[in-house]
Amino acid sequence: YPSGNLAIIVVREENRLTCIVQEDKASNAKIQAVFNSSGRSTCCYPTGAVWINMTIEGGQYLDQAGGRVRRWTWPNSAMSSGPQVPLKPIFISLNRHVGVRILGQDKITVSFLAMGQQAKFNVGTRVQVSDVGRLRPPARLGEDELLLLAFRVRILRLFDRLRGCLDFPSNEQWDKIKPPAYLTTQTSKILQLCTTPDISDKLRSSVRAIVN
Repeated sequence: YPSGNLAIIVVREENRLTCIVQEDKASNAKIQAVFNSSGRSTCCYPTGAVWINMTIEGGQYLDQAGGRVRRWTWPNSAMSSGPQVPLKPIFISLNRHVGVRILGQDKITVSFLAMGQQAKFNVGTRVQVSDVGRLRPPARLGEDELLLLAFRVRILRLFDRLRGCLDFPSNEQWDKIKPPAYLTTQTSKILQLCTTPDISDKLRSSVRAIVN
């Protein structure tokens, strides 16, 4: 960024690439978007709520309350059981310098513009279809990724609880307030990811302790 703060990070891990967009802050910068070459990507609102979530099957566009605005499936998706819904081009601004353009599974661009200079990163990917016409299963999330997702949900729940405390100072009121539906859904999805056989009991217990 013009401030000198790091804006975009590209990390290579074996054959996978991950592109991370951070907000313009010197310390404790929030992650605003993550794009993975395995086909999983997420963009977030400045509040931390999920804005766009994409998998090897397709994606969905959410409002800040967690409600789905639209969804789509990729043309080569063989795993989706529902009707094929085409993508309508999406253009969003993560902040005043970074924008995201989504035109297709392999046509996703992160654009950075500052001081008259522009840089573009192609973060799209084309998932290969196997010889039996089915998509390969998505790559398993690593330990760090699962813990990061769990801590993110924990932080969002704490922020929501703090807002509840400010709105309802009486303990009898805010203790009864339930978290937003999108946080409950995200918690359930993370716990579901921990049910796979390749997740250790220690990691499973750690994730459950964080989100609960």
